[in-house]
Amino acid sequence: MTGLRVPKLNNNDTSYILLEWLAEDGQAVRDGEPIVLLETSKAIEEVEAPADGVLRRLVSEGAECEPGQVIAHLLGAADEAAGATAQETPRGPDAPAPGGGASGVVVTAPARELIEAHGVAMERVYALGRKVIRRVDVEELLREDASAADDAPAAAAGPDGDDARWITLSRAQRRTAEVVERSLREIPAAFTAMNVDVTEVLSLARDLTRRLRALVGLPEMTVKALGGLLDRFPVFFAEPAPGLRARRADTADVGVTVDVGRGLFIPVVRDAGNRPLAEIARDLVRFRETALTGSFRERDLRGGAITLTLHTHDGIVFAVPIVFPGQTCALSLTAPRTEVVQDGSGFAVRKTATLGLAYDHRYINGRDAAEFLAELRTALESPARFLTENG
Repeated sequence: MTGLRVPKLNNNDTSYILLEWLAEDGQAVRDGEPIVLLETSKAIEEVEAPADGVLRRLVSEGAECEPGQVIAHLLGAADEAAGATAQETPRGPDAPAPGGGASGVVVTAPARELIEAHGVAMERVYALGRKVIRRVDVEELLREDASAADDAPAAAAGPDGDDARWITLSRAQRRTAEVVERSLREIPAAFTAMNVDVTEVLSLARDLTRRLRALVGLPEMTVKALGGLLDRFPVFFAEPAPGLRARRADTADVGVTVDVGRGLFIPVVRDAGNRPLAEIARDLVRFRETALTGSFRERDLRGGAITLTLHTHDGIVFAVPIVFPGQTCALSLTAPRTEVVQDGSGFAVRKTATLGLAYDHRYINGRDAAEFLAELRTALESPARFLTENG
């Protein structure tokens, strides 16, 4: 008999949600076959069978589970012959099934907690028509309620005098808060910003979108330009280590922020320096599509050497990113804006954007930060030459 243990999927979460079993209880499964989906605060991950055997579940869909916990047994032929079956009662919340179309619907524990806290009618939950109801699904209903109640009078204050309408942060936002707190507690960060003329690169990006049949914009061009700086600025892509040392990165793996209103995700573009621009552009399109469903896998989010934070709302002049633990710096990029700039003896209307670099001052000095930004600015202001040299 082999135990199916919950793997350690990331360093941010101490527990996960067993989202869905992919194999039935009592079903024969093969070594390496995906048999269960686990949900972390940011991603959904398939867990494979560690051996051949007959699946005996120990934990129900919707339950919380911890790294190292045995959530199922895989029984071999000898175990079956000896009558070795899992006697434990599956743990976790059973799906409420008042009848009708609700039969078989699983409500995860975090979703149930939010439903009870806000008094959401189960009929509305079941009306979503989903097999598994997650916290993000309930949050979607609450956002609809909040939008409809914008013009309604505020709820009466509670007996302690405080407003009774508390805002509950999502599980993903709570994990983001923990990372931000850790960053501010552990990393002595500094910040430098530089304006970039992006008129030419935006024109080239429009042309490349047509030629490559892939959506190319300023973020895609910036990721590609970042990838070309690894050899000259290795410490900017390095992983801090004890003793004020830093481990070199083999490839320029660039994490890019994606936020479509369902939480902040930072999927990683692998080897940005050596891959074609068209591949990078397709990666970013896929990331945006995946963010809409919240179905990232941990492998999509793991291993970034540097982070690019995108601030695409009009009017943002600059933004100070958080340096994520395990990295030495993070780059921010604002949306292009129209400015009148000096051009020789006269003036011209140009498109500009601001690059901001937050950096761990233990590893990177201000002069190095300025040189890094200047090199990136040169690449973006002369994009045709840069792409010719870097593919």
